[in-house]
Amino acid sequence: MSWLIWLPGLRHPRSERGAPGAVVSVSDLAIVAVLVFGWGTLSARLERFDVTAPITFVLAGLLLTHGPLAVLGATPSNELIKELAEFTLALVLFSDASRVGLHELRTDAALCLRLLGVALPLTIALGTLLAFALASSAGIWLALLVGAALAPTDAALGAGMMTNPAVPARIRRLINVESGLNDGIATPVVLVALAGAATGGEIAGHGPVAAVAQLALGIVVGVAVGGAGGLLVKAARRRGWAAEGFAGPAVLGLAVCAYASGVALHGNGFIAAFAGGLAFGTAGGRRGEPLLPFVEETGGLVSLLVWLAFGAVAVAPAAEGLTWQIALYAVLSLTVVRMVPVAIALAGARLGRATILLVGWFGPRGLASVVFALLALEDLGSRTAGPAVAVITITVLLSVIAHGATADPLAARYARLVAGSANALAGAQVPGMPERRLIRRAASAHAPVAGAGPDRPSSPPGG
Repeated sequence: MSWLIWLPGLRHPRSERGAPGAVVSVSDLAIVAVLVFGWGTLSARLERFDVTAPITFVLAGLLLTHGPLAVLGATPSNELIKELAEFTLALVLFSDASRVGLHELRTDAALCLRLLGVALPLTIALGTLLAFALASSAGIWLALLVGAALAPTDAALGAGMMTNPAVPARIRRLINVESGLNDGIATPVVLVALAGAATGGEIAGHGPVAAVAQLALGIVVGVAVGGAGGLLVKAARRRGWAAEGFAGPAVLGLAVCAYASGVALHGNGFIAAFAGGLAFGTAGGRRGEPLLPFVEETGGLVSLLVWLAFGAVAVAPAAEGLTWQIALYAVLSLTVVRMVPVAIALAGARLGRATILLVGWFGPRGLASVVFALLALEDLGSRTAGPAVAVITITVLLSVIAHGATADPLAARYARLVAGSANALAGAQVPGMPERRLIRRAASAHAPVAGAGPDRPSSPPGG
């Protein structure tokens, strides 16, 4: 069993006991399996105390590989951690894009375009400038890597707010859609930054120009695979050809096919997965939507392993190299770098100051940023990517704690502030908010009973 491995250049505290490249032992596998099982059985109870999956698995990865509780005995591996991170990101991009339902967002298309077309580029630019100003010696490409890697948001880390029916559904959906799309939009910038850092910015076969060409090819491949798959699934389910037990795995296979086809044809696999998800969601329609939970649950499982690996290999080095510049960047990234672009983008949208502040604050940095950091470590090596990864790591850790702790109280306070205008914010007919990875609190005390109205969040499909 070699599916849980450690990054090269960051040796496990006990790695000297095993041969280089040794795979995970049976006892290591048992420990990880117990962690996953324990979280599955206690997650609802723990989340009532704002103990989320990222917090749990990052802490477990750190404690089980450092100090007196370091019982995991795996040694570093050069390739498998990259494969795990890439597989996770491909599933996340596909499932997030599939859930968006572009044809149902006409009412809020203007707000979505403001956040994705104005706020996101401004966030990347401002984050890049700040990173370069605080550490100009690292170079512009690593600064761009930091700015782009920390631009995507993860609504799952603010589950207390995202499943609180007191917050108008239109606002929850806006944050959810932004979170579902911005990681795919930021991915090309991250990949160009990695290519530039790896080649010193030279226009070569593996430089930024080649990366842009790969992105374009990835879009074409993804749209072809996802669109064709969506049409086939729609036709098969309409005619009763697809057995219910295998329809979900079929969509999982389609997600992997989109990514693998993009790579095999020398395009960008991540963009192929993202474009494939968009195409599948549009072509498959309502008949394809019930099949997405299998992909999401698989992505949720591997994301737990990514958080575990992140805690094992990135947290301790980042903490050891913590400087005031890194700490300052982390604070500013979660506040000024995020909130100012959002305020600019939503100016004139008549949402109100409280709503703009809420949307600006609830931009948690999560799984996509972690995967980008792990890919940077593998592609660039710990010596080159170390400073950038340290910034990303500290920012994500601060976000996990800050956004997880403030989700419920700020949602309650916001609900009181906008109680008088809640109907205006909610809209006349607002479709239920799609469930995203690791959001599992819709059935808790926050959730209203079925039929409570158009403002209620949708229950987890198949849950």
